[in-house]
Amino acid sequence: MMYDYKVVRQFAVMTVVWGIVGMAAGVFIAAQLVFPALNFDLPWLSYGRLRPLHTNAVIFAFGGCGLFATSYYVVQRTCQTRLFGGKLAAFTFWGWQLVILLAAISLPLGFTSGKEYAELEWPIDVLIAVVWVSYAVVFFGTIMKRKTPHIYVANWFFGAFILTVAVLHIVNSAQVPFSLFKSYSAYPGAIDAMVQWWYGHNAVGFFLTAGFLGIMYYFVPKQAGRPVYSYRLSIVHFWALISTYMWAGPHHLHYTALPDWTQSLGMLFSLILLAPSWGGMINGIMTLSGVWHKLRTDPILRFMIVSLSFYGMSTFEGPMMAIKTVNALSHYTDWTVGHVHSGALGWVAMVTIGAVYVLIPKLFGAEKMHSIKLIEVHFWIATVGIVLYIASMWVAGVMQGLMWRAVNADGTLTYSFVEGLKATYPYYAVRLLGGIFFLTGMLVMAYNVVMTIANGRKELIDQPSPAAA
Repeated sequence: MMYDYKVVRQFAVMTVVWGIVGMAAGVFIAAQLVFPALNFDLPWLSYGRLRPLHTNAVIFAFGGCGLFATSYYVVQRTCQTRLFGGKLAAFTFWGWQLVILLAAISLPLGFTSGKEYAELEWPIDVLIAVVWVSYAVVFFGTIMKRKTPHIYVANWFFGAFILTVAVLHIVNSAQVPFSLFKSYSAYPGAIDAMVQWWYGHNAVGFFLTAGFLGIMYYFVPKQAGRPVYSYRLSIVHFWALISTYMWAGPHHLHYTALPDWTQSLGMLFSLILLAPSWGGMINGIMTLSGVWHKLRTDPILRFMIVSLSFYGMSTFEGPMMAIKTVNALSHYTDWTVGHVHSGALGWVAMVTIGAVYVLIPKLFGAEKMHSIKLIEVHFWIATVGIVLYIASMWVAGVMQGLMWRAVNADGTLTYSFVEGLKATYPYYAVRLLGGIFFLTGMLVMAYNVVMTIANGRKELIDQPSPAAA
């Protein structure tokens, strides 16, 4: 069986490249909050322009390339057939890289729709839709021509992620073009906010959760050398997750002009989400039953299991923060930033890094990664970086919320906003340190990947692969 690994190799390598670029942008803007002069009084280096560049680069460039690479690999291996569509898969690679490049140019120049995770202007949105529909054709076409009667659960999660993100993007990006570089939302006022956070939270729910659960359900059992703990639980996990996640978006809009019943509905479904989320976490971690000792010697497996721990923690914290009384304290504070990064770095990045470490030797004809010791170093640097980052933001956020709501006996505010900002300053320095740690780990990974590729036996890259998944 000759699998199409060229596009998988391309996406796997670019996952590492864009990870470094996106995280470097994050470290730079974190440094600006500690040293404001780092914007150099240049508009294209201002925090407001670089922050959406950072989020788009980490989510859609780093995370997106990781999802393309793993889904294309997994769907071939589990369906025992080559990718459908011939050169269409290559188009998705080059099209996605063009989207990322256009984002990297347009966002610093100030061309933005102003929507969270959907800042890109309408011509780029059209290109995203074309590339994404092509991705769906390749993926589902491969499923349709599979040589196996069964569709493995990882493909269910990948498929749900692909379909839902297409719907989210197309509906939320409905715009009225004003010029080539400017457009306005097709939705008015509060409706626009509702549609945006239906998209925004489900970008988290399906792009950053369902897709990466597809990675987990294939690579954790593979690396552990064990079948998934409970296949029945994985199916329950799938249906429960996709049927409830869609309704959680309003929890981003507590205490706003959104109708109160809508806010309450978002809170309710956010709380319900805790059950399927923890079911998936338990299923992944318990897959190690009988082989826990492998965690001592296998840092790749450690990346994956720690990522599941952060997944469980983030999916407990999210529903808790959706409760209106908790949200009254946490909203608009850096607690939210800590929560986002416990998911983005702890869950998404760690499971992606683990999967890429598995893929690179297989794709480039090497027996294993160049240095297992460097993977170990990367694991500890990344873990320390995440803890520094999220702990500092949790403490800062709770402190901010308490300071902002404190009032004197006469009803006046106890603290000014500037006093709150001054109290937060040391935590921004710790956050910066955590970001530097995590970025350093990515640089260690890049060196390891380059050396593995250089040492790989090129003649094995496109040799027939065993048909078994």
